[in-house]
This record gives sequence, structure tokens and C-alpha cells, in this order.
Amino acid sequence: MTLRRCLLEMGTGVDMHGKDSTKAARRAVFDALRHSSPAFPHVFGYDPRLMHVEVTVAVPNHESVRPGEVLLELPYGIKSINVVEGGLEIPSGGQSDDSTIMANAAIIVSLNVPD
Repeated sequence: MTLRRCLLEMGTGVDMHGKDSTKAARRAVFDALRHSSPAFPHVFGYDPRLMHVEVTVAVPNHESVRPGEVLLELPYGIKSINVVEGGLEIPSGGQSDDSTIMANAAIIVSLNVPD
């Protein structure tokens, strides 16, 4: 059996106030998931719970992200996550120290297929 990539999807998520990188990351994953509806596991006779779903999220203050919470956005599959520094932080300006946080997510779905 060989793990083969079947789907790549991207998404963007934003937390407008509060500087919550986890919230922005969750929204980015949610956005990516809503761009596709993979039917290929059923077409090839696979249980969707056997899909390998790899999430990479780029977000400011990546060390503050709670990965387990981000993975809650995935409905099924064998899940993994890699959180890296990236995305965008836009200061609100003026007297406030608030910022808007933007995250980018890439979701790769793979299946173990016969060689």
C-alpha cells in the first residue's frame, strides 16, 4: 500500500478582534473544507474515516495556537496538523493594541492505495 495524495484545498480565516490565532486557524480550516466535498473515497470503495487529512496552518503567533481545537473542524479521517509562523497581523491603530489576525490553511487528503 502507498499513501497517495488525492486532494489539496486552501482556505483563509480571520479573527477581527482579540488577536486569537486559534480562532483564525479554525476559520481557515473551515473555509478550506467548504471548498470541496470529496466523494472519491466512496467511489473507490474506501471508508472516509480512513482518509489521511494533513492540515498546515500559517498564522501569526503560531506558538499560541491550540492544535487540538483546530483539528475539531475536521469531521473524520486520520488527522495531523502542522502550525507554522505566517499569515498576517494588521494592527488596529490608534489607542488600541488590538489586531486583526489572518490565517492560511492547506489541507491535503491522501488514501492508502494498492501499489
